[in-house]
Amino acid sequence: MNEDGYFHEAFGYICVDAGEVSGTVRDPELEMLLTIRKTGLWPIFEKAPYYSEDDLFDVIEFLYLYVSKPIDGTMHSYGHCGMHWETFNKVLGQEEFRSKINSLLTHYEQRYELSVSGEVLHKPEAGFEPIFDADLPSKDQNVVSRVSAATLRYRRHGSTLDDRRQAVRDLSDVLEYLRPQVKTFLTSADEKDLFNIANNFGVRHHNEKQRTAYDASIWLSWMFYFYLSTIHVVLRKIGQKTHE
Repeated sequence: MNEDGYFHEAFGYICVDAGEVSGTVRDPELEMLLTIRKTGLWPIFEKAPYYSEDDLFDVIEFLYLYVSKPIDGTMHSYGHCGMHWETFNKVLGQEEFRSKINSLLTHYEQRYELSVSGEVLHKPEAGFEPIFDADLPSKDQNVVSRVSAATLRYRRHGSTLDDRRQAVRDLSDVLEYLRPQVKTFLTSADEKDLFNIANNFGVRHHNEKQRTAYDASIWLSWMFYFYLSTIHVVLRKIGQKTHE
């Protein structure tokens, strides 16, 4: 894509006559430091063989910010220099970059995808894809922003068990926020069971009564999808009740 001009707008190119022509990003290494908080990753073709997985995904996200499709320019035929692009389309560039990266990621040993917003995320468990595509049925930004942040924290590449535990905690806090309305259509026993999971299994509290003898990676995955699905159901029930 670089050879085809998709990064010439941002990072410039080499001309046989003019030499190194700068793009809009004059110092890519400094821009990386400011954007992804890392050094020693540029130039990519020199440093890539030494990237960790986390470095690789960070650089993919960095490139997504600066890719743009070349639309129009001038052919410089001397010395087979090639096209000097002058007009670019960022949206089309990002669409094509995302498509190519996701095509490559399907061959990777782990299940990842580059999202429309430019983050490399763990792909959903099989059968749960629709829940991430569905709009959250709420206009309450306290709910929407917290669920979105928890989902990103859980799915983000490089997320740790602590990150995932925090994501589950955040979702349970959303349900706690909705609890007064939940009580109107759940029995007392069902409502208590809903919060018992987070309260007594080492998620929301830290004391000697907590049950922690379980496989955290499997358990947290189950709790995350359980709470996320429950929030969607609860919000839809609240919406139905409001319109009755």
